[in-house]
Amino acid sequence: MKQMLISTTLIAGLAAGILSDAPAATAAECYADYKAKQDAPLRLHYGVIQIGGACSKPAAKAEISGRLSAAGWTLLNVLSIFGPDGLEQRKADAGPYFLRF
Repeated sequence: MKQMLISTTLIAGLAAGILSDAPAATAAECYADYKAKQDAPLRLHYGVIQIGGACSKPAAKAEISGRLSAAGWTLLNVLSIFGPDGLEQRKADAGPYFLRF
């Protein structure tokens, strides 16, 4: 009985370790806030966007730049990377550009 309990605990621990290494199973939501512009006439906006790739500024910059340029905007800079807990505090400032792209 004691050996069975140890084996069950070991198997559960191994399974948890395997599952925690799976990127899809543990992928956290990732967001960024950014500033962008359009020329002729000059227009600026602050926005919040969900990132689908790696949750880092360099990866976010590439992803956001591509999405914005398809809509005629140029990315100026990525301000920060954050999780879902930072969404509500940025929603009012982003206005119509909150999760738009």
